[in-house]
Amino acid sequence: MKTTIVTFALATLLTLASTLTAQTSDSVSYFLFKLNPLGGTIAAANTINNRGWVMGTGNLAGDETAHATVWILGRRHDLGTLGGPNSAIAWPVKNNRGLVAGISETSIIDPFGETWSCRYFFPAYTGHTCQGFAWKDNVMTALPTLGGSNGYASGVNNLGQIVGWAENTVHDTTCNPPQVLQFEAVLYGPNNQITELPPLPGDPDGAATAINDSQQVVGISGICSNAVGGASAAHAVLWENGMPTDLGSLGGSEWNTPTAINKNGDIVGFSDLPGDENGLNFHAFLWTASGGMEDLGALPGHAISEALGINDRGLIVGESCVDATFTDCKAVIWHNKIIADLNTLVPRGSMTLVFANDINSSGEIAGGAFDPTTEQSPAFLAVPTLAGAPPVATGNVSPSIILPRSARRQLLQRLPFLPRPGGQ
Repeated sequence: MKTTIVTFALATLLTLASTLTAQTSDSVSYFLFKLNPLGGTIAAANTINNRGWVMGTGNLAGDETAHATVWILGRRHDLGTLGGPNSAIAWPVKNNRGLVAGISETSIIDPFGETWSCRYFFPAYTGHTCQGFAWKDNVMTALPTLGGSNGYASGVNNLGQIVGWAENTVHDTTCNPPQVLQFEAVLYGPNNQITELPPLPGDPDGAATAINDSQQVVGISGICSNAVGGASAAHAVLWENGMPTDLGSLGGSEWNTPTAINKNGDIVGFSDLPGDENGLNFHAFLWTASGGMEDLGALPGHAISEALGINDRGLIVGESCVDATFTDCKAVIWHNKIIADLNTLVPRGSMTLVFANDINSSGEIAGGAFDPTTEQSPAFLAVPTLAGAPPVATGNVSPSIILPRSARRQLLQRLPFLPRPGGQ
């Protein structure tokens, strides 16, 4: 049995290696692997653990539905759903023992007609309720809500704890239609029991996005709004021992969203700048206990950026975009707070790396790409050419490319707090 597994693993690695573009240069610091969807044209690699499991979502044939997907040694695993059409793994799963968390539609039609946070991860609105799930040993288990119709599971740690947000039964007057019910940040586990995490004083609603092994939880606090961001993310929050602390902002009043936290308690995310009443203008941030919240900036000529993942060595990945239309975006990495276009650090080829969503302790990066030759949007895995080496900061920016609607949809389907441009 062991011989069969090893043989399969070696064969899979050889298959992966054959997808690597042959061209190299002095600035190359990553091997690049293409991760295909589940029969469709769109996939997103949203997280990677220290075992090298790449997790995210893959569209099925026809691109009308998407399922939570795990790529192990390049092989795709469809995790299925909780009975509805769609599912996804969208936030940092930092469990190395086979526990995965995500979101899935159920077979139940939402009694209030809410679109809920899950809506923005899936190809089309179906009207079904959505719940968080825990998956292990090929079994997907629904996670409870706070009595309401919908829930959401995001981050996972090595203690078997899962964080997210869930609706209760309160009809929240701060909600905008079609959202009706209040939602709060929640902590699950280690046996899927649910614990509510309070928002900041004066805020009715909250959501948790990530958790580390020290049980530090990050997320947002604000008003209900549409349950997809904006005023829902009025405050970036850190919960320690169940108590919330305001992390501050970069000067704006909304979209203040932590996305990841490492073992050292360093937090990354994105936050609006002053003047956000005129539209989205957020920048990536790094928050540390000693330095507070710092603006990480964007690529030259870009106005928007997000930090989406951080590893225990302090390497940060994310995306940088020309503007809030999200038609020209690049995957980026920060080393010592210096930004680099990830496209300049991989072998030259046909794929443009659009966003980098997570990075593990080995420096392996997971994200999403666009292939202009096929008009498809695969996921990608970038592996350092020298284990443990920091990225090479070339100072270069790759050529601009205008993303079509399908690629922008793939770009935005991983963050529930971001609406699609033009309602797409």
